[in-house]
Amino acid sequence: MDYEPFQVSYTAGQPYVGATLSMYPAPGGTHLGNFIAWDADKGKVVWSNPEPFSVWSGALSTAGDVVFYGTLEGYLKAVDAATGKELYKFKTPSGIIGNVNTYMHGGKQYIAVLSGLGGWAGIGMAAGLTDPTAGLGAVGTYASLSDYTQLGGTLTVFELAE
Repeated sequence: MDYEPFQVSYTAGQPYVGATLSMYPAPGGTHLGNFIAWDADKGKVVWSNPEPFSVWSGALSTAGDVVFYGTLEGYLKAVDAATGKELYKFKTPSGIIGNVNTYMHGGKQYIAVLSGLGGWAGIGMAAGLTDPTAGLGAVGTYASLSDYTQLGGTLTVFELAE
């Protein structure tokens, strides 16, 4: 990542980062992000799943050792907590930057996620920006995101099997 700080004045409703940045794939790789399991006791990565773009969603871990997360291109993924092996994925209508949620109703467990690309990663698509340095560098970083997803907001809910 290239990170260039600059003096910025706060303007309500506008990004307030104080830097322009450009992100690049890791050397020898093609992906901008990873979803990882971190062992805090040992201070090391247990497993890592490369993703085409940064992972902005939160992670939800269940008592059944399944971890759910969302991707910027719009996939809700379920992986094995111990190995990171993908168990399931579902393409939602838009990119996922929010948290995956779970709740109980009528004795059944549900998983819900709101898809709707936004924030820094989605500023180029949302505002129709094309200059790679616009959006504090987000437009250049996520220029190809529109090839994988679209804008929008949809709540997707799944009932978990027993």
